Amino acid sequence: MGGSPTEAGPVRVPMADLAARHAANAEAVEHAVIEVLRSGRWVGGPVVAEAEAALAARCGRPLAVGVNSGTDALRLALQALGVGPGDEVVVPAVSFFATLEAVLQAGARPVVVDVLPERPLLDPVRVAEARTEHTACVVPVALFGSRPPALAHLGLPVVDDLAQAMSAVGPLGEGALSAVSFYPSKVLGAAGDGGLLLCSDADLAARVRLLANHGMRGERDFSPVSGHLAGNSRLDAVQAALLLASLPLMEARRLRRLAVGRALDAVVGPHLVPWDADGALSLYVIRHPRRDDLSRALAARGVATRVYYPYTLAELAPRFPGARALPCPEAEAFRDEALALPCHADLDDEQVDHLVTTLGALL
Repeated sequence: MGGSPTEAGPVRVPMADLAARHAANAEAVEHAVIEVLRSGRWVGGPVVAEAEAALAARCGRPLAVGVNSGTDALRLALQALGVGPGDEVVVPAVSFFATLEAVLQAGARPVVVDVLPERPLLDPVRVAEARTEHTACVVPVALFGSRPPALAHLGLPVVDDLAQAMSAVGPLGEGALSAVSFYPSKVLGAAGDGGLLLCSDADLAARVRLLANHGMRGERDFSPVSGHLAGNSRLDAVQAALLLASLPLMEARRLRRLAVGRALDAVVGPHLVPWDADGALSLYVIRHPRRDDLSRALAARGVATRVYYPYTLAELAPRFPGARALPCPEAEAFRDEALALPCHADLDDEQVDHLVTTLGALL
């Protein structure tokens, strides 16, 4: 049940292995980064522009603006749309805190609603119930390899939280602006923080660039943008070079994750959280009524796990004046049962076999 030991000791299956990821592409990445360092063009410049164009093309969107992080991408998207004080923004109860945080940073009021029973994704019915005359925007979140349901029929502006969605097949997002994260553990990750905003409107892209660069229209011209004070949130050239060098391997990494996911699907049975075959599968998550016991048993056998997320955004909302939450029983059930398993491209066949055999024996 614990797997076959090797000469180096028992098999260990980590949630991520960034050192192994770098080793697989070290020559290309290090060459690209050194070229940027030698160029002296470390902020902006041709490498950033090239990365933005390549990433936009891969995501099926005409335009992309590189920014400092996925969190900043969400905030800047809302600000570029003019969302601010007096506005409400609907968000799902299952997501990382940044989804709520970005709304607060824009000066608006988050409204947290429940998720679907079969997948922890924003429920369009709950969005409609939460809508008021102050609702300015809705932020659906792609999670655990699944795209959220379409929301166009609601007639609300959409900002997509695609922090987990980079590498999914087909155009990413249906919103006016779609926010992507390059946090290191993502399918396409930076060596630190990085983010991207995707859009189809040149005016919106220009507003994002201004918001991310001090509102600077000229050497002596600094102005508010869409009613917001601008700041500094730029994707630096070193990270852009790293992303460009990593992009050719992204599809292979996505396919490896899907292969691991399918191997896990074969043993998880009724504990499966469905995911899209053309998705990114940034995280593989199951549900189990004795989640914590299962996690401890897996850890004892060398398999790492993690809980995404040990809270609902509905629980966090009362800490922030103006934020409100509707009842979220589906999100609470998911919170108590969800467990993420290792599912990344740096797992070798021995690790995958150990993971699948161990999990199958324990379920």
